[in-house]
Amino acid sequence: MPNSSDHPTHHARIAVIGGGPAGLMAAEALASGGARVDVYDAMPSVGRKFLMAGKGGMNITHSEPIEPFLGRYGKRRADIAPLLDAFGPHALRAWLDELGVATFVGSSGRVFPTDMKAAPMLRAWLHRLRETGVQFHMRHKWIGWAEPASSDTHGLRFATPEGEREVSADAVVFALGGGSWARLGSDAAWVPLMQQREIPVAPLLPANCGFDADWTEYFRERYAGQPVKPVSIAVKSVDGTVQHRQGEFVVTSTGIEGSLVYALSSVIRDRLLANGEATITLDLAPGLSAQRVIDEVTRPRGSRSMSSHLHSRIGITGVKLGLLHECLSKEDFTDAAKLAQAIKSLPLRLTRARPIDEAISSAGGIPFEALDDALMIRQLPGVFCAGEMLDWEAPTGGYLLTACFASGLVAGRGALAYILQR
Repeated sequence: MPNSSDHPTHHARIAVIGGGPAGLMAAEALASGGARVDVYDAMPSVGRKFLMAGKGGMNITHSEPIEPFLGRYGKRRADIAPLLDAFGPHALRAWLDELGVATFVGSSGRVFPTDMKAAPMLRAWLHRLRETGVQFHMRHKWIGWAEPASSDTHGLRFATPEGEREVSADAVVFALGGGSWARLGSDAAWVPLMQQREIPVAPLLPANCGFDADWTEYFRERYAGQPVKPVSIAVKSVDGTVQHRQGEFVVTSTGIEGSLVYALSSVIRDRLLANGEATITLDLAPGLSAQRVIDEVTRPRGSRSMSSHLHSRIGITGVKLGLLHECLSKEDFTDAAKLAQAIKSLPLRLTRARPIDEAISSAGGIPFEALDDALMIRQLPGVFCAGEMLDWEAPTGGYLLTACFASGLVAGRGALAYILQR
């Protein structure tokens, strides 16, 4: 048994702070190596954000080949690659199978538990962790550093319902999340506490987020909540390359959101940060060539209105028609040639990203340059970090969770190796 008394790590006590996927995976790696593991979380129960993310269907990872999979991590691809070498999408599915959670690949390539739910998976996982001796301390919010019990331990302070508590640990794994969904525990309160120790932290920014557009009152009232599909978006990145994606998004009362927008959110956000605004280009008829649209729109329409003409010739109606009216002048809308061009290339000006607390995830955090290969903070030997508090981002589609699991495993193994080498 991993916790037997003759195990070399039996007397090591390691604190894992944060009970999301990264923290729980770190706890599993540590407990399987024989360490005594204490998981601390500010919330009444662990995995709150994980459960919320699974409400619409628990998208756990993605089935695409590893090369395009790694490409989803953008400029942090090289930093994420070793983590996925240790625990990639195939290993994650095998681990789930061992946990008793069968998975399937959906039509989009996304991987889900067969029951589509997060709660049964979390229950099975927590049961296994408790069986290996992991101790959970809920309503324990980390509020800073304390004097350690000895020179080779780390002192930690927690706010609890019974008052402040101090704990010493032989090693620490932080997995406190980013800055989104604060009500579920990811409130970024750790940022100034790390900065107190002069640990660099890149500013936290919204990722997988919506954006504001200055809609007219008429458009907002009529079309908010309606999906735009199929549609293609093109946006120029800060380095001048043009990113294209096709899919769908949703018009909101403030702007736009949805899977297609999230896939391009890092490019749009960085453009906003650099220029103060970002203009994306919509192709409202991605299934038709530009020439086909010109030919159909410029056909004689007789007594029909332009709106009826667009509906009958190329299927432009509803919210797509509304977008054309919203973004074009009356003169351009009645000019068939200009209208045809706009259908394939409609500029939409976005003014700001939605607040970080509304975002699905966040970018920024502790940079990989401040960590070693085991995700230990170079300035704080014995202190490791994992999950969304690291400086990386990825689109939805299972990429976020996969990297959180992988980083938790690597950090947990790193903490275990640190204890063994002391």
